[in-house]
Amino acid sequence: MPEPLPKWLFLRYAKLWKEKKNQNFDFDEARRLLKEKDDKTVSVILSDLRKHGWLETFLNPEDARKRTYRLKSPHDIVEEIARESHR
Repeated sequence: MPEPLPKWLFLRYAKLWKEKKNQNFDFDEARRLLKEKDDKTVSVILSDLRKHGWLETFLNPEDARKRTYRLKSPHDIVEEIARESHR
């Protein structure tokens, strides 16, 4: 179940969502969209989004060392949180 995001992470999610919606993207594209120069910072952002349930990660079919990412929609996240809170 998705968990609420801390503000700093939600702002980065919003930046990515504005550009990509639910389209796939890779690490380099995330770094470019977030305007981050440090790979470690981008790794933390993507990892935390995944841990909070707001990002899906897939192995790149062409190179298993690389990952492809896709954001969950805000609508789907709110629906999932609402469903779980009524159990």
